[in-house]
Amino acid sequence: MFFRVDPSSPTPLAEQIAGCVRRGLAEGLLQPGDRLPTGRELAGSLGVNMHTVLRAYAALRDEGLVELRRGRGATITGTRPGDRARLTEALRDLVAAARQAGLNADELVQLVRKEYV
Repeated sequence: MFFRVDPSSPTPLAEQIAGCVRRGLAEGLLQPGDRLPTGRELAGSLGVNMHTVLRAYAALRDEGLVELRRGRGATITGTRPGDRARLTEALRDLVAAARQAGLNADELVQLVRKEYV
């Protein structure tokens, strides 16, 4: 699994790390049962704080994408279909782009509703 972060990006580092996992799921690079690097290992390889990695893993756990077990690390659960993972990743990219363009949440929702109809 290839993790990459851009410290100059407006997207928080933890979200970038979680996005790497979501992309891996969406592209079929990660399968149920696959183990992710430990927080310490990944933090060291990316040059970020270990708590940043753990925040990313916690967000993925909350989304149902990984299971966290003390002493066993993070494991892909595979409970969410790939389409949903791709949509979640696209949505996060959309929100980041909207923020960069200066749109607030209500303006973004209005744009999405307009396109959805």
